[in-house]
Amino acid sequence: MTAAKKVERAVLTFLKYFSLVFFSFVALLPVVSCVITAFKTETEYQQTNVMTLPEGLYFGNFIEAFQKANMGRAFFNSVLILVCVLFASVFIGTQLAYVLNRFKFPFNNLIRNLFLFASLLPGVAMQVSLYQIMNNLGFINKLYGYIIMMCGTDVISIYIYIQFFENIDISLDESAIVDGASLFTIFYKIHLPLLKPAIVTACILKGVGTYNEYYSANLYLQDKTRLGTMATSLYTFVGPLGSQYNLICAGVIISLLPALILFIFCQDQIYSGLTAGSVKG
Repeated sequence: MTAAKKVERAVLTFLKYFSLVFFSFVALLPVVSCVITAFKTETEYQQTNVMTLPEGLYFGNFIEAFQKANMGRAFFNSVLILVCVLFASVFIGTQLAYVLNRFKFPFNNLIRNLFLFASLLPGVAMQVSLYQIMNNLGFINKLYGYIIMMCGTDVISIYIYIQFFENIDISLDESAIVDGASLFTIFYKIHLPLLKPAIVTACILKGVGTYNEYYSANLYLQDKTRLGTMATSLYTFVGPLGSQYNLICAGVIISLLPALILFIFCQDQIYSGLTAGSVKG
């Protein structure tokens, strides 16, 4: 190996590790500053910068944020919305993908293309007409109305299920039909267990978006004391005269704890769901 080759490899190695360290620092900086700010008193926050360590661990911000923002009620609403939306997404999306993949009928490709077209439309561009529909149906300021609306915005998951159905051999269906199994038995007894990696992947994508949704929750759930979610509850401390960022940061950490605990206990299933299907077999 020539000297030029060695220099080139050393430079590339340096740039590779430098970029990894730099972007890791950029990604972790907001998280670190949020944690530091959450443990500061109001006086410390006003007199120091965001990266100055607090004199002690002040847990009063967490108690105050939890009580003032009614985060107990907000967490219950968010979990209820999340469970209902994920159940509907899996129940409807898997069956719809099963029909679109296994049955050939007129306008099959058209329906697939319409789903693709719907996924490309920006949600904000449809808010005027969507708000009118929600208002006419009496779904404004109703938790069940918001849940129904969130159940109807799951297009990416359908394509994930279709992709996994394409990797399931059609001979399984044929063998089950020969044995006298009905289409419902084939779906629930054979295909649904095999779709577990796809379901995990779709639930992660849909669950994160639903749990962190702020715009629609703030627009359609207007009674914040009764129908607030974890995302909207954080804006309790934002006002025209200033924002209480020490309480906001404490609320952010509280809202992250359930997701962090769930990830720790379910990380094996999450990793297997995200990586399954990367190699077609």
